[in-house]
Amino acid sequence: METQPLTGRTIAVPETREIELFAAMLERRGATVVRCPMVAIRDAPDPAPVLDWSRTVAAGGVDDLVLLTGEGLRRILSCIESHEPSLREPLVRVLGTVRKITRGPKPARALRELGLKTDIAAEPPTTEGVIASLRGMDLKGRRIGVQLYGTEPNRPLIDFLQGAGATVSSVAPYVYADAADDQAVAALLERMKAGGIDAIAFTSTPQVERLFATAPIEEVRRALASTLVAAVGPVVGETLHKHGVRSLLMPEESFFLKPLTSTIEAALGPTAAL
Repeated sequence: METQPLTGRTIAVPETREIELFAAMLERRGATVVRCPMVAIRDAPDPAPVLDWSRTVAAGGVDDLVLLTGEGLRRILSCIESHEPSLREPLVRVLGTVRKITRGPKPARALRELGLKTDIAAEPPTTEGVIASLRGMDLKGRRIGVQLYGTEPNRPLIDFLQGAGATVSSVAPYVYADAADDQAVAALLERMKAGGIDAIAFTSTPQVERLFATAPIEEVRRALASTLVAAVGPVVGETLHKHGVRSLLMPEESFFLKPLTSTIEAALGPTAAL
């Protein structure tokens, strides 16, 4: 029987929403996957602000829309479908007319699911990339809606937009909560420090923050120093860098699970040392 490229390798997956999809990609290549979902994604506890913001957009109250995550747009639509279904059609119609700025491929993909497309794709796909993409434009008097990343207020982006003369209305359609308990995360750290994990693959910033919140920072850094650290894209990579993790893998482009899997395979597979 032909040996798969990741046979004998153990990879930790902190992903939550697409954990089984990601795990299956790795397992098909022969890896042993340690599932340890770090965070759970939940609807905003109060739907009223999400609905109020959506009504404003549907009524033509914004000129531009900044989408920071695909999850955010899907949660907005889910909230509408649960509480005010008649709002969906006018909202989607208006989304087709406003200028849409996306941070990375996931919000662009969420737009495509609605038959829409990005007008401005931030490069790089980070908050700084969004700011850079808009910096040379006249934003004075523009009404800009911003879909936030969880409940993070993203002051650098909001301050930039307001400083450029725009009126900003933001919405936080989902929140993060702990998924795995602290004991499970601590056990994963111990296994990493002992060399029992070949790689850990982060797919969102909250996963990184949760790991560093579970144990003293130097303990987490020691665990990561004993393990190949992979990030799905530059937003996650920047968060790891802020926590002192300098050496990490990341796809060169197309920041999705499949390219991340291929990047891990290239680093740990039988041809890695060639």
